[in-house]
Amino acid sequence: MQGVNADSQRVTHGRTPIPRPRHTQDEPAVPTHATAVLGRLAVPAGVLTAVAGAFVYVGAVDPNEPGHYPVCPLLRYAGVYCPGCGGLRSAHALVHGDVPAALQNNALAVTGFLAFAVLWTLWAVRAARGRPSRIAPGPVHLWSLGVLLVAFTVVRNLPFGGWLHP
Repeated sequence: MQGVNADSQRVTHGRTPIPRPRHTQDEPAVPTHATAVLGRLAVPAGVLTAVAGAFVYVGAVDPNEPGHYPVCPLLRYAGVYCPGCGGLRSAHALVHGDVPAALQNNALAVTGFLAFAVLWTLWAVRAARGRPSRIAPGPVHLWSLGVLLVAFTVVRNLPFGGWLHP
């Protein structure tokens, strides 16, 4: 004997009532898979938001005008350009679409911005797919990066490296 009990919303087959599925307000409107993907993208999205916010600020507040940002202590007290000198001016030029000026202010910073964009994209894609997104550079990579920074600093402070001055 089958029947539907309207009060309990159950379908009965013989004597055992079977609960009918109900749609409640507690169920997510987005499918579970999409919710998981959005959850995995939360941290990369937060990092991108912070970096984009920094670029927007540097684009709005010109580092070429004195008084907006502190002066590099190495440049102020030793008269030596560090690897980061000109990085803010480079970011400002990139925000305004002036790539040649960005490269002239700090070519290494432009390379770093590009490397960040590539690594962030890889991170976001791997996170969306649910794969581990750990980047673990080996000692060779870290030493190579250190040598590159030292070489850039030395060359930009030698007389023939004037083209690397910000």
